[in-house]
Amino acid sequence: PSSFQKLARDVSGEMQTNGAEDGQEELEQEQELELELGCLAGAQNGEAGSSAVVAHANGLVSGTNGAGAAGNSDSESNGVSAAPSAALGPSGKPKRRFSQSDEDLIRLIGQHLHGLGLNQTVDLLMQESGCRLEHSAATKFRNHVMEGEWDKAESDLNELKALMHSPSAIVVSQNCIRMKFLLLQQKYLEYLEDGKVLEALQVLRGELTPLKYNTDRIHVLSGYLMCSHAEDLRAKAEWEGKGAVSRCRLLDKLQTYLPPSVMLPPRRLQTLLRQAVELQRDRCLYHNTALDGNLDSVSLLIDHVCSRKHFPCTTQQVLTEHCNEVWFCRFSNDGTKLATGSKDATVIIWQVDPDTHQLRVLRTLEGHAYGVSYLAWSPDDTYLVACGPDDCSELWVWNVQTGVLRTKMSQSHEDSLTSVAWNPDGRRFVTGGQRGQFYQCDLDGNLLDSWEGVRVQCLWCLNDGRTVLASDTHQRIRGYNFEDLTDRNIVQEDHPIMSFTVSKNGRLALLNVATQGVHLWDLQDRALVRKYQGVTQGFYTIHSCFGGLNEDFIASGSEDHKVYIWHKRSELPIAELSGHTRTVNCVSWNPVYPGFMASASDDGTVRIWGPSQDPQDCDELNGK
Repeated sequence: PSSFQKLARDVSGEMQTNGAEDGQEELEQEQELELELGCLAGAQNGEAGSSAVVAHANGLVSGTNGAGAAGNSDSESNGVSAAPSAALGPSGKPKRRFSQSDEDLIRLIGQHLHGLGLNQTVDLLMQESGCRLEHSAATKFRNHVMEGEWDKAESDLNELKALMHSPSAIVVSQNCIRMKFLLLQQKYLEYLEDGKVLEALQVLRGELTPLKYNTDRIHVLSGYLMCSHAEDLRAKAEWEGKGAVSRCRLLDKLQTYLPPSVMLPPRRLQTLLRQAVELQRDRCLYHNTALDGNLDSVSLLIDHVCSRKHFPCTTQQVLTEHCNEVWFCRFSNDGTKLATGSKDATVIIWQVDPDTHQLRVLRTLEGHAYGVSYLAWSPDDTYLVACGPDDCSELWVWNVQTGVLRTKMSQSHEDSLTSVAWNPDGRRFVTGGQRGQFYQCDLDGNLLDSWEGVRVQCLWCLNDGRTVLASDTHQRIRGYNFEDLTDRNIVQEDHPIMSFTVSKNGRLALLNVATQGVHLWDLQDRALVRKYQGVTQGFYTIHSCFGGLNEDFIASGSEDHKVYIWHKRSELPIAELSGHTRTVNCVSWNPVYPGFMASASDDGTVRIWGPSQDPQDCDELNGK
């Protein structure tokens, strides 16, 4: 065919040189000649003399063995020239040009298929696309690592070094040293496992030590020489042993130092898909279930959406055993009990059924003459401390398991003990009030330390066991250290802080601010993060809470008789729960069963909120 094409070009050149009078006639003659030459080439290749070259609509050129008329018909109907005009790819077809994102996607798919063992499919994909799964040097390096040919793998590093792009040659050199160290470490461990102690010692002294890198690790490696057998070595080194598993892990570490254009990061497609699923869950306003990192548990064919009917927006139970205003409620740390305090001078302990999540009265604690406005469970849920309103100078420490009063503490009749918080050790607690009392006590009510002149509104002990947060009458929250008697300002508001609570990790504080509503503060950065809208907050003490499986939600009572729920990142409420007929004083989210929440109200009831049994109930949010 090349000789025919040369002849065609010569003839065409002669026609142009001779200067044909009719340009259209010249073009027709040239086309006829090309067609005749094409037919002749087909005949020499063993094809029928009447066959023609058919161009398909996708731009790929192929020959047909059908009738010439049919071939001509296809060519004419598609309107594509039969003569090849694009560069040929590995398959003999014109090579397609892909965008960078398309090439990346092809490589990611190829890597995933390779991981599934579909190597022939990967070869066909790379051949047809004209893409390259990884650099040839990387392929060679991979094979040598997996085969345990360490000398060859070290030699491959020199070739890979030229492919490692960095603005600093020092960085490239350091990365090569790190990669070499990882290779030699694997080589050393495999020698030890095989019982080749002398060879392992030579690697340690003659190859690893001269690198002058990570000497602490070299000292650890040298200690493995004392291992008596292979099992002991694998246990002490926390190593899988010689074989494909440990070498695959080694490759995963080595790939972090190579640019993705040379070798893709391990399981890159799965990583991207997992990130996409996590992002969708993170943006879902109602997601309140465990985060499963396994992609097998989700469908990649649809977007993640949680229905609001699975959210605690319907009243599951109304507790009416109190006979006056209910001022406080809080679930135990293990989620199995709920404590409620009322103006009727009682504390009721409710047992949570683990299957139905229905509550029943476990026991009633009586004798709180001033009423109960605050409750705090000990870290192990053995004890419960009850405090009264502003004019109460006493607090009660109850053994919840037995119902026996451990102690009733009162330092002075002039005191006001309205708030309490447990130290994480469970052996101490702090208490205080607005008359200037701020005490640290043991379980028997003995005074351990005191801080003079601090008018306490609300208290919280941080997880460090030393710092106590206290909101005071100066519209601030300060941190107090009872060990070295130091204090510092953390939060400053422009209005009185009626109550606050702290997230489990101690990073965030949720404040109910008079006339302002609910504010979220970052305690570490000492910055106001967000102001939540909707709640009606005057000068009543209302207690809000974090909630949900990962504390992604915030709930608060309100003076407009509703319970408001926000996603932590959204200022607007995602649910407004109706049902109470007077101010909702306190909300508590179950820490173990994240689909359930309790609210206490001046209407004398406690409502248990849970997922809707009927989707229409949740849509209407009627709270019946």
